[in-house]
Amino acid sequence: MSEIKNILLCGVGGQGIILASKILATGLIKAGYDVKMSEVHGMAQRGGSVTTQVRYGEKVYSPIIGKGQADVLVSFETMETPRWIDYVKPEGKVVINAYQIPSATILSGAAEYPEGVIEDLSSKVNTTVFKAAELAEELGNIKTMNVIIVGALVKAMGLESAIDWTEIIKENVKEKFIDVNIKAFEIGINQVN
Repeated sequence: MSEIKNILLCGVGGQGIILASKILATGLIKAGYDVKMSEVHGMAQRGGSVTTQVRYGEKVYSPIIGKGQADVLVSFETMETPRWIDYVKPEGKVVINAYQIPSATILSGAAEYPEGVIEDLSSKVNTTVFKAAELAEELGNIKTMNVIIVGALVKAMGLESAIDWTEIIKENVKEKFIDVNIKAFEIGINQVN
């Protein structure tokens, strides 16, 4: 692969975005790609915006994705999507977890959570939307939401059979959570056509 692929993950602190990116990057490295990853934590511990950027290909020189360069934008929280949509290529894909985490402004009553975000974005770009939190709750562990999202991303990128994702999950999560995270990954793969 000579072409570089760019994946931007965005969400809110505490959603497991960093772990999701590490699982993705580890898998890509094991598949033989040159991988660069950058993290921006923001006010992660307070529910602030968090992004990671993963770039992979034959040779990658920088971890930074510029505007209009992301092949895939993966949003762990609905409202984070419009903040980063300018980074998606015109032919790019957006994977949205339909999940709302109200900001401090919304919680205080000074603003309302915007309506129609998903519909607006879906009319502009190739968008896959699913409810990873509900799927994680059905699985019995809300904290697996991030791995469900990774599974959906892997499928959206066409990487589901090229890499042994079960092994990658085993290497990156605590032993007592391996089985539930493998199931979560499989659920995520099944969310994308």
